[in-house]
Amino acid sequence: MSPNQLQTFAQWSGYFTLFCAAVTVLAWILKWGFRFRLVGVTGFMGVLTTGLFALSLGLYTRPEIPGAVRFSLVYDTGATETVIAVSPQITETQLDATLQQAAADLFSSGRLSQGRDKMVVRLRTVLHPSPGVSQPLYLGQVERSLSSREDDQMKITIFRDRLAQLPKVTS
Repeated sequence: MSPNQLQTFAQWSGYFTLFCAAVTVLAWILKWGFRFRLVGVTGFMGVLTTGLFALSLGLYTRPEIPGAVRFSLVYDTGATETVIAVSPQITETQLDATLQQAAADLFSSGRLSQGRDKMVVRLRTVLHPSPGVSQPLYLGQVERSLSSREDDQMKITIFRDRLAQLPKVTS
């Protein structure tokens, strides 16, 4: 169910809640016997309307970027800095798509700006040049707006010199 559908349901539920409230006030004025039941119905409709409205705000379907590979979140300040990790068998096109996917997935209007208007997502992998030795290698980063979900000004930087250090994939 899309957020737009939930918003429509919440709107119509709100109208019905107002109608129930009006009938309840009328029942109290005219001293109808079932006026206490109408208070319950109106209260229930108010809770239902509030819930539908809250769901319409909270649900968001994230876009799926073609070519993006799975990544894991390594570090997140909850503000402007995040780091994700991918497998060393990644191509440049997959790297670009994965950075776009991470920028979309990690966006949240609740992030703290700490005086900056951009969020930076860095992408890294881990190489093992010899047994028992691990070497983190940053392959790229994306800077996106903290204020707008639809950011058409994202700045993607791919470190091609570091990408060349990755082991060649043999088919």
